Amino acid sequence: MDAFYASVELLRYPQLKGLPVVIGGGRRAPDDELLARYAHLPLGQIPVADFPLLKDYTGRGVITTATYAARQFGVGSAMGLMKAAKLCPQAVLLPVDFAEYRRFSRAFKEVILSIAPVMENRGVDEVYIDFTEVPGGQREGGRVLARLIQKSIFEATGLTCSVGVAPNKLLAKMASEFNKPNGISIVQAEDLQAQIWPLACRKVNGIGPKADAKLKALGLETIGQLAQQSLPQLVHWFGKSYGHWLHDASWGRDERAVETESEPVSMSRETTFERDLHAVHDRAELGAIFTDLCQRVADDLQRKGYVGRTVGIKLRFDDFKIATRDQTLALPMQDGQTIRQAAGQCLKRVPLGKRLRLLGVKVGGLIRLADWEATAHDPAARDALLRPQVLTSVNESDPYTASLF
Repeated sequence: MDAFYASVELLRYPQLKGLPVVIGGGRRAPDDELLARYAHLPLGQIPVADFPLLKDYTGRGVITTATYAARQFGVGSAMGLMKAAKLCPQAVLLPVDFAEYRRFSRAFKEVILSIAPVMENRGVDEVYIDFTEVPGGQREGGRVLARLIQKSIFEATGLTCSVGVAPNKLLAKMASEFNKPNGISIVQAEDLQAQIWPLACRKVNGIGPKADAKLKALGLETIGQLAQQSLPQLVHWFGKSYGHWLHDASWGRDERAVETESEPVSMSRETTFERDLHAVHDRAELGAIFTDLCQRVADDLQRKGYVGRTVGIKLRFDDFKIATRDQTLALPMQDGQTIRQAAGQCLKRVPLGKRLRLLGVKVGGLIRLADWEATAHDPAARDALLRPQVLTSVNESDPYTASLF
């Protein structure tokens, strides 16, 4: 989807189309005051001049997304709002509304499933589709189907999307970025050298900042330059697994299937504070936030039908160092009170002398609630469900990756 969160907001506030708009942070007093002042008007009639501007923001929030007009000023996702205010002070600042984004996410995915039912969900604004068996899907190399999907999504939601068509997921992901917004890009196997090799290595989904920095240090700037390296050389530089993957990726090889179902590894919630909080001086405020995070994780588990056995916490201090701890319980659960108790025990194992920037709570070792309940009278089956948890529980000395929190 094209600038998904921002596009959803522009459906509510069409008067902001074409303007630099930044979406980030929670709802603040100025947001509530604006809605209260114009409660007698439709949202689309609120005067543009009265919206809160980025230049007036103070705090530690980060950008979730921005309109293309704002991105032209160098503003981007995950950038601090205060930093962004220096680049684009005139941008309108809107709070994040995840409930509304999830509603539109469900809507556009229902449209896709009605056309191409083999779909892999990749988060709130992205999917993979295998259209091999879709009648007429191969017409014009997939372009006809791509146009149908774009048209159908727009008619149902008012939103646009960009489509990449390719022989596999690796290339399709890259192609989807070529002609944004509302574009269609087709990459065939024979197009690899002309369309893919001139791109920067960082364009490959799976080459992160650290790997990219190492590649640049080795003089490898483009995917084509990476492809010219021998497999033994890449294994020598990056290890067996990642070296093999880099070699395959540079040659456009990807055998992953489109997975219509996948089990979550964990569920988590976290929050970054507007100001650094101290475990002693701000104990009441921290306690309330901690309890709320635990309950929100419990609500997620209950809503999605899972129980979990490993409870973990994540702390980021004012010096940006991170501490994590976890505890594996005897039995899986999904209630907020149990999560709070276990997370509290984890918290006791962390020195809390420094101020905190971020707090997160996670439940891992997930089992479907229906599978767990089905073993209520079968101890052997329950043991079988629990046994993998011992093998896959997170060691407290290992930092959680960003994707887990």
